[in-house]
Amino acid sequence: MSEKRQLLLMAKYNKLMNQRMIMAVEDVPTESLLTDKGAFFKSTLGTLNHILVGDILWLKRIAKQSTAEPILAFLSNIEAPQKLDDLIFDDISSLKEQRLIIDNALIKLTRNLEAVDLDTMLEYSNMKGEKHCKRLGDLILHLFLHQIHHRGQMTTLLSQESIDFGETDLVEII
Repeated sequence: MSEKRQLLLMAKYNKLMNQRMIMAVEDVPTESLLTDKGAFFKSTLGTLNHILVGDILWLKRIAKQSTAEPILAFLSNIEAPQKLDDLIFDDISSLKEQRLIIDNALIKLTRNLEAVDLDTMLEYSNMKGEKHCKRLGDLILHLFLHQIHHRGQMTTLLSQESIDFGETDLVEII
């Protein structure tokens, strides 16, 4: 399987899992979603926000790449989060709306990138101001793995609310 095909598969998988994750908590009262449950990003909504914060930060960096620029131009209207634990949305409906926009952009981005784009070296600074230069394909893969990692934490948070998230295995989805 080509790298581009794998990344497109990951983009589609992540959209589906993100939609399911939000559907699982849509009827949970906001107060409960904001309750500190001892997770790394404290609450269910804090964790969902962190996943989105990570995506926005990475996509803003990736938007500087020429093929990605027109697809991700909408990000210029979105302020970059200042901290990894920024609560950019304090309600699930607003988060849901932005999540869908970001997930659709990820699908469009991975669909439009070619092998030469994936091999491009992307220079960026992390939140500490440290400069890095990494291969674009590897950074996009990292973005998806970051989502998967924190959605795993979300399944634990959901189980604390007696919500069974269900199947998350990719092989069960494709």
